[in-house]
Amino acid sequence: MLERARRTVGFVEPCLPSPTKAPPSGRDWLHEIKHDGFRILAQRDANGVQLYTRNGNDFTKRFPLVVAAIATLPVRSCLIDGEAIVSDESGLAVFELIRSWPTNLSAALCAFDLLEVDGQDLRRSPIEVRKAGLLRKPFGGIALNERFVGDGEVVYRQASKLGCEGIVSKRLGSTYRSGRSKHSVKVKNPAAPAVRREAEEEWS
Repeated sequence: MLERARRTVGFVEPCLPSPTKAPPSGRDWLHEIKHDGFRILAQRDANGVQLYTRNGNDFTKRFPLVVAAIATLPVRSCLIDGEAIVSDESGLAVFELIRSWPTNLSAALCAFDLLEVDGQDLRRSPIEVRKAGLLRKPFGGIALNERFVGDGEVVYRQASKLGCEGIVSKRLGSTYRSGRSKHSVKVKNPAAPAVRREAEEEWS
């Protein structure tokens, strides 16, 4: 499926953050909340809208609200990297709410990177330039994953206090490269359900 997706729709293998024990700080980094959902590459072209997971699986039919939102964006084409999530009443993304249904009408895309727009490949552009091209306000089934600057430890503590999975920190000026990146790092909250679930799966 992965190779087929690459040939027919220009599938891009996503950039993956490298795990680290402590978040970076300083003016050279921006920080984002790591949400618990499905990593999604949302592509719109002349053939319509397609949603692919990080492994190239076609999830287009699974998240119709996201598809509809991508289809109404004021662009001819785009490729958006993000996380499909379903939030509980407190606003926290909960994986159990999104994986339980083959079609989830409430799932939205939390967008954090723009790889292509109107035929222009942005992957070699700095992260701050790519993010500037993303929508600034929630748009139907799409929302911008907010970014924070400053001390990564402060952002991490606040994210952990809210029960989030952790944070992802990205170095300013970095380009988009498929696979693990030293310019994108993640620190997980050990108390988060996602981290506990991963630990259980490793031992099962």
